[in-house]
Amino acid sequence: MSDTKPTKGQKPKAAARPQGRPSDFTVDMADRICERLAEGESLRSICRDDSMPNRATVFRWLAANKEFSDQYAHACEARAEGMFEDMLDIADETTFDTVIGENGDRANTEWISRSKLRVDTRKWMLARMQPKKYGDKITQELTGADGGAIQVQSAAALTDDQLAAIAAGKPCT
Repeated sequence: MSDTKPTKGQKPKAAARPQGRPSDFTVDMADRICERLAEGESLRSICRDDSMPNRATVFRWLAANKEFSDQYAHACEARAEGMFEDMLDIADETTFDTVIGENGDRANTEWISRSKLRVDTRKWMLARMQPKKYGDKITQELTGADGGAIQVQSAAALTDDQLAAIAAGKPCT
C-alpha cells in the first residue's frame, strides 16, 4: 500500500470498518451481553442494538461455548432476582395511588391496575424462568375407593381371572 495522495478526481480510501453485526464469539461481547441481562434487559432488547449480535448468533454461541452458557445462566438468575425485588418496589410504591379531585381524594384505579399488571407479569415470567424457585408448587394426592387408602396387591397373588380382567380394562374383584 502506498502513502501517495489521491490524484485529482479520486476519493481517499476510507479506513476499513467491520460491516454488519458481530458474529465471531469474543469474551468481551459475552461479558457485555451477560452484564445487560443481569441488569434486567431481555436478550431480544439487547440484540436490537446494532452493535450486538443477533439472537441466532447468541444461541449458537451458547450451544458451542460451555463457559458462556454458564455465564449466561448466572446472568439470567441475577435478572430474575432483580425482577423479584422490582415486584416489592412496585407494590410498595403508593405515591400515585390517590388523586385529588374536586370532591376530595379518590383512588387512582388506572395506576393501581397498571401496578398490579406489572407485578403479575413479573410473577408469571419468574414462574417460567425459574419454576423450581418461583413456580407454583403442585401436589397430587391419590386415594383409593371412597377416599380411603390405595390398596396395593402383588400381581403374583392375583388369580388368572383377575389378571384377565385387568388386561381387559375391567375392575378386578
